[in-house]
This record gives sequence, structure tokens and C-alpha cells, in this order.
Amino acid sequence: MTEQAYEKYYVPDESPWPFVGAVALFLIAVGAGNFVIEVSKDKEGYGGWILTAGLLVLLVMLIGWFKDQIEESRTGLHSNQLGGSYRQGMSWFIFSEVMFFAAFFGALYYARTISIPWLGGASNNAMTNEVLWPTFEAAWPLISTPGGETTEAMGWYGLPLANTIILLLSSVTCHFAHVGLEQENRKKLTWMLGITILFGIVFLFLQVEEYIHAYTQMGLTLESGVYGSTFFMLTGFHGMHVTLGTIMLIVMFFRVLKGHFTPDNHFAFQATSWYWHFVDVVWVMLFFFVYIL
Repeated sequence: MTEQAYEKYYVPDESPWPFVGAVALFLIAVGAGNFVIEVSKDKEGYGGWILTAGLLVLLVMLIGWFKDQIEESRTGLHSNQLGGSYRQGMSWFIFSEVMFFAAFFGALYYARTISIPWLGGASNNAMTNEVLWPTFEAAWPLISTPGGETTEAMGWYGLPLANTIILLLSSVTCHFAHVGLEQENRKKLTWMLGITILFGIVFLFLQVEEYIHAYTQMGLTLESGVYGSTFFMLTGFHGMHVTLGTIMLIVMFFRVLKGHFTPDNHFAFQATSWYWHFVDVVWVMLFFFVYIL
């Protein structure tokens, strides 16, 4: 009777990084909320400083946690069982992100197809229209607020279209970088990954340009009613995800330069690739529902 082979299951030591990450997210939430209020009311406060502190703490958490994970992987502590757990964890994380954006797309759908027509007198709500906003005309984008402020709708052409093409191309280069890794073609892997990072940085730069144009020339701000708030909510949170994805890609790039990853052991790269493709898919949906429709 032969003895059955048993593979050890590595249980990581207690880590401070989840707690540090929770503190960072708390500071970011509080700081961002206060910062938006301060900007909208044109008053000074500590929101910007709290937000900056949260982002710095988040950066420290990412560096520390990535460092620990890399050391565990490079010293052979990880096993196939743990690799399966990591894949499940990343899959559930991306699923939670899908639900995160589904909530925002749901809010956009509710505003466009239920709230605005309702305020315009649809579904036998003529009296509501007369009482709340007699001069209201149901239309989307809603470029006129009850307070009399007007704005312009952001078109799909120009910077939004350019950013869509850039992200689609980045998804292609990310795929070929993964193929290069599986084929042990380090040159192809390095070049394709570097181009993907460049695409991500250019996307973020163009989004900042779009926001500057919206605020300075179009009058499209967070105060521009439900259209302005949903526009910046969806595009802004997506921009945060692109930022995180770009940071992850940069970490992968430096690991590739150090000779990390093999065709049989590259989950960190694979997880980053999954996340980047998810970000691209979300942008395509966002471009269609926010910019075009």
C-alpha cells in the first residue's frame, strides 16, 4: 500500500495590512466627502488633507502587502492549494467590483427612465409635475437644474472616443504580454506590458484633460444636477480603478525585469491581467451608456 502524497497548505502569518488598508479607505471616504462639500460650497477645510493622507496610507499598504506576497512566493511558501484559494479570492473580488458598478449603472438607469419621466408628468403624475417643477421638460442629458443652472452634455467624440480606443488597445497588448509569458518570450512580455502601462497613463492624462475641459469650458461640474453627479461618479470611480490597475501593472513590470514568473507560476500577473480586462469592459459599457445614449 503506497503512501498518498500530501501537499502542505501554507497559512500566512498575521498581517497588519488589512487593518492599514481599512484605515486608508476610511480616510479616503471621509476626506473625499468633505472635499467635495468644501469645493461645492467654496470654503476651506481639511477634506483635501484627509483625502491625501488616506491615499498615502493606501500606497504604504500596497507596497507593504505586495512586498510580503512577493517574498512568500519567491521563497516557495505558496502551494497549489493556496494558488486555488488566491484564484477564488480574486474571482470574488472582481465579482464584488461588478456589483459595485452595477449599483451605479442602476442609479443612472433609475434617474433616466423613472425619476426624470416621473417629474415630467409621465405615468399619470401631471400634478406632481405642476407642483414640483412646472417648467420641467423630461429629457436626457438633463442640462438644466431646478436652480436655473445650465450645463453642456459631454459628447462621445474627442477625448472619450480616444480613451476608448486606448483602453481597447491596452487590453490587446495586455493579452499578448500574457501570451509572451506563457511562451517564455521575455522580450515580448516586457514590451507588451510596457506598452500597456503607457496606455493606462495616457488614459488617465486624457481623463484629467476631459475634467478640466468640463469644469472650465462646459460648466459641467458636480453641482450640475443629476447628470453632472452621475457623470463624475461613474467616470471618476472608473478612473480610480484604472489608477489602481496601472499601479498593479507597474509592479508586474518591475517583477518581470527581475526575472520573476514562469509559465507555471505567475498568478500575480494573471490576476492583474484579469483586473485590467475587467476595467476595460466596464469602460466600454460606461462609454455606451454615459456618453452615447
